[in-house]
Amino acid sequence: MYSIYKDSLELAFYFSENLLKLSHESEKFNIALSGGNTPKFIFQKIAADYKNKFDWNRIHLFWGDERCVPPDDDESNFGMTKKYLLNQITIPEHNVHRIKGEKDPVTEAERYTEEIKSNAKFKNGLPRFDLVMLGLGEDGHTASIFPNQMSLINSEKICEVAVHPSSGQKRVTLTGRVINNASVITFLVTGDSKKEILKKVLVDKNKTLPAEFIQPVSGELNFYVDEAAAEYL
Repeated sequence: MYSIYKDSLELAFYFSENLLKLSHESEKFNIALSGGNTPKFIFQKIAADYKNKFDWNRIHLFWGDERCVPPDDDESNFGMTKKYLLNQITIPEHNVHRIKGEKDPVTEAERYTEEIKSNAKFKNGLPRFDLVMLGLGEDGHTASIFPNQMSLINSEKICEVAVHPSSGQKRVTLTGRVINNASVITFLVTGDSKKEILKKVLVDKNKTLPAEFIQPVSGELNFYVDEAAAEYL
C-alpha cells in the first residue's frame, strides 16, 4: 500500500519510472495532476531525464484541483506545472486541460466538468482517469476537499467549488467519487511535517479526514512517502 524512499529525489525517480510504465498501458493516458513541492520534484525529474521517453501525443494532462488565481500567480498549480514541466517538453496544446483559476469559480467548475466529459474515458457512469496524483495536507485534506467540506467526497458532481477553511480562498476541485473512480490513485507525501497526519491516515484510521475516504472503487491505491514522513509508520 505504501512505499518508502530516502528523500524526494529518490521518490521522484521511482514515481517517474512507474509513470512511464503506466503510460504504455493505454492508448490515451489521462492524468490528473496535483500541486505542491513533491510534484515539483517529479516534474523536474521528468523534464531532466524522461521528457523524450514519453509519447506526449497520447498523454492528456488534467488537474485534480486549482486555486482561483491567474495562471501566472505563484499559487497556481498550473503555473507551477508549466514552469517545471510544460515549458520543457513537447506536448500538443489540446492535450493540456487546465482549470482556469482566473474565471468565476462556479462557472469554471461547470466548464471544466464539460471539458472532462468531452475528453475522459468513462466507467461506472463517471470519468475514469488512468492516474490521479494527490497530496496530503497537514489537516488531512486532499485535492481541495477539506475536513469541513466532507460533502465533496460523495458529491454527485464531477467538479465542485471548495473554500479554504482559513484563508477563504476559493478553489475548483474534483470530487471524491471521481477520484475514487480512477484506475490508479497515488498519494505523494514528503517531509517531517507530514508524519503526524500520515500516521492518522494509514495507522489510526479513524475515518474522520478527507484523505481517509480516498479508496478506489476498482483501482489501485499507492502512497509514495519519504523517510521523514514515514517516521511513525
